[in-house]
Amino acid sequence: MKTLSLLFLSSILSIGAYGQCDDFGPRGPLGVESAGVMNGGWLDVHIPTKKVIPYEFIREADVTWSQKTWRIIDLREKFNHSLYYPLDEIELGLWNRNSTRLSLWTIMRQHIINGDLTLYSPFHPIWEQWTDGDQFKYPVVSKITGGTYCNDDDFRDEIFKYLGTEYEDPFAPAVQSLLDPTFDSTRYDPVLKMMVTVYPDPDTVWFTSKDIVQYKLKEQVFFDKERGMMETRIIGIAPIIFSKNVNGEITGYRELFWLYFPECRYVFQNYFVENGRNSSQRMSFDDLFAKRKFQSFIVKESNIYDRDIESYKSGVNALLESGKIKSELSQFEHDLWSF
Repeated sequence: MKTLSLLFLSSILSIGAYGQCDDFGPRGPLGVESAGVMNGGWLDVHIPTKKVIPYEFIREADVTWSQKTWRIIDLREKFNHSLYYPLDEIELGLWNRNSTRLSLWTIMRQHIINGDLTLYSPFHPIWEQWTDGDQFKYPVVSKITGGTYCNDDDFRDEIFKYLGTEYEDPFAPAVQSLLDPTFDSTRYDPVLKMMVTVYPDPDTVWFTSKDIVQYKLKEQVFFDKERGMMETRIIGIAPIIFSKNVNGEITGYRELFWLYFPECRYVFQNYFVENGRNSSQRMSFDDLFAKRKFQSFIVKESNIYDRDIESYKSGVNALLESGKIKSELSQFEHDLWSF
């Protein structure tokens, strides 16, 4: 009886081994459970099938002023919870996600694994003190055509450095079933004459939505004289987690990786952002960023010294400096239209 129970648990965990490779399709999760059945009074197809609205073409000669800024979206703020929830969990080796809505982190991880989004290392592959990942110089890509996390062993080992961390509890085999679809898979046992699950050493664990505390945006603000308007375009986005020491104490923040935002738009456009007050007026994640429906604060602007605000201000003074930069940008735009 004990043997049968272990085999049953093994079969469940083997399903989880391939859970990372599941896909919701090219257009995101749809609210359709089976043919002829609608999950509501109508079929929600607008966002899952919408296309990206391309950016307006900008000539360099038409840009009379520009400034790059880096800002932080703190997910602990209530206004930003639409990016944080719903949470995903890894339980009994299975990646549990909401059937129709996903958090921004779950969307990112799913499409990085599927090979739809290119991950850029936040630091130089050899000289890790060169933390210039926001310049998108160090892409982590598969060496084979059409390679993904699930079919390229080398790419899988490389990409996991940015999606997970070392796990020191040896008594958690259920968590480990998601580590490696090649080694974490079913094998035919000639003695038992049935498929059993083989596990690697339990030493790593995936980051989930609850681990992401902030997102960092790299943006460019510019004035286009051809259209006579100021515009802000997001260039890149990076998820941030707490950095901890060996005792589990929080020591700061850590950028996991960077994504090129214009590429992300083709993914973000097909996923719902929940509207708690009116479910018929939901937007996509691409719409959320385009409409600036988030709270944030500036941590850096392009400057002669190439320094962050925290290098010369701290605490409340850093927040005041951030507000000062935002005010100056707003005042500059206002002055353009003074008559």
